[in-house]
Amino acid sequence: MNFSELIQNRYSCKKFDGRPVEADKLAAILEAGRIAPTAKNLQEQRIYVMQSADALAKVDAITRCRYGASTVIVVAFDAKNVFTYPGEARDSGVEDAAIVATHMLLAAAAEGVDSCWINLFDPAKAAEILELPDNEEVLMILDLGYAAEGTGPLKTHTDRKPLSDTVTYL
Repeated sequence: MNFSELIQNRYSCKKFDGRPVEADKLAAILEAGRIAPTAKNLQEQRIYVMQSADALAKVDAITRCRYGASTVIVVAFDAKNVFTYPGEARDSGVEDAAIVATHMLLAAAAEGVDSCWINLFDPAKAAEILELPDNEEVLMILDLGYAAEGTGPLKTHTDRKPLSDTVTYL
């Protein structure tokens, strides 16, 4: 499958069958996150792989959106090790972690692993439940696994605004 097909066919899986993600596929997904670009190459991402029953119970305490995934990745970043933009109005933490997460989400699709980007949770509560260091902020949760039989994209999956609504040439 070429990249264009991969990004068109990938969807947010809302029901997993519980099968575990194979170690080699998980390693490829994690590697894709490791090599993602970050501002000034600070690599402030912190990746937590949740697979044990205890770890998944913590995820379930954070969000109702695990959907039966056998593996969950929590993507956080070290807020004390980020690039601050000129003007100091914002920093690169969220965007760098989002790039890392996107690399892993797309790598999962390339490996034949289904995923769902989860943001229905309180980041501060997640950091507390996971007992993360004070300098780390949770950006997102990535469910990984294999779609349950009969599961597919939501009906709105292919609904997109035309480029003319979102792109301006200057």
